[in-house]
Amino acid sequence: MSKLFKQTAIKSMVLSNRFVRSATYEGMATEDGAVTPRLINKMVELAKGDVGLIISSHAYVRPDGQAGLRQMGIYKDEFIPGLREMTEAVHDCGGKIVMQLSHAGRFSTGKMTGQTPLVVSEVPGKECHEITGRDIQELIAAFADGAGRAKDAGFDGVQMHSAHGYLLSQFLSPVFNRRMDAYGGVIENRSRIHMEVYRAIRETVGEDYPVLIKLNCSDFADNGLTLDESLQVACLLAGLGLDAIELSGGLLTSSKYFPSRVGIKAEEDEAYFSEEARHFKNVGIPLILVGGIRSFSVAEHLVEDEVADYISMSRPLIREPDLINRWRSGDYSSSECISDNNCFRTLDSDKGVYCKVKQRI
Repeated sequence: MSKLFKQTAIKSMVLSNRFVRSATYEGMATEDGAVTPRLINKMVELAKGDVGLIISSHAYVRPDGQAGLRQMGIYKDEFIPGLREMTEAVHDCGGKIVMQLSHAGRFSTGKMTGQTPLVVSEVPGKECHEITGRDIQELIAAFADGAGRAKDAGFDGVQMHSAHGYLLSQFLSPVFNRRMDAYGGVIENRSRIHMEVYRAIRETVGEDYPVLIKLNCSDFADNGLTLDESLQVACLLAGLGLDAIELSGGLLTSSKYFPSRVGIKAEEDEAYFSEEARHFKNVGIPLILVGGIRSFSVAEHLVEDEVADYISMSRPLIREPDLINRWRSGDYSSSECISDNNCFRTLDSDKGVYCKVKQRI
């Protein structure tokens, strides 16, 4: 049997295989972020498709942290019953599900949230509010409260979203962070809020509950977070007890190095963060790798060669939610996903994210 289908564990979370559904913005929640039957059905579809670990789309921990329409929220207790219905449905199918906790920071919009966007440093010409020390303490509490709600709702773990230029990622990146206080300057300062958020989450959920992070290996941008700096952050968090890292890269503001790259036509185009991933294996905690993986053979080589411990995918599972079942059955042909990113251009409809190509077939 391939190592990809062997049972493993991340702390107390036992997984049936090494395939992960990377957090994907579904656009299927209510206007204020509550769970809907459609969203539950989407998670069930993935669980029935034999995805070893499902990571929910980024759930905003405060109303001012919303990034998009019909995004799932985790900012109030009233959401817990619906979320519990989701986790129970996934568990009934034998699946495991982790909630991703997020705040959009500068990528939220006042038109949508009704509030002035929070920014790590002032943005010339943009109406925004530079985060104060008091704001930081309130944000830390919001992440911890969100983690507590996720645990109460039955999620198997939580993931801090610190990639692609969202709020925690903005603190790490000199592209966004020009602060002169204890949260700016050297990487130890720029990552300070990560240590504080992690400690607050850990205090809330306990020592045995899995806590993960999604982290940029690099921003791939001028004056952005570098590989060496990202490694320092990973080591600091691992030293505090973090349970796993999902490695990604790039910024939403980048056209050339967008996190979800287009034009993946051959196996050599896949796993575009794999060279950076090799450096993270020495961090000493499980590594989940995302980034253009489409082929069973590429996934298998990454695990066999110990580049990564887990294989994370987003767009292929939008196209084929049962892809892992197909591979387990012995049909190892590559995903049908053509990596055109048109699935992310469907969010202005009330249908949420879906594969436009599959829709036409």
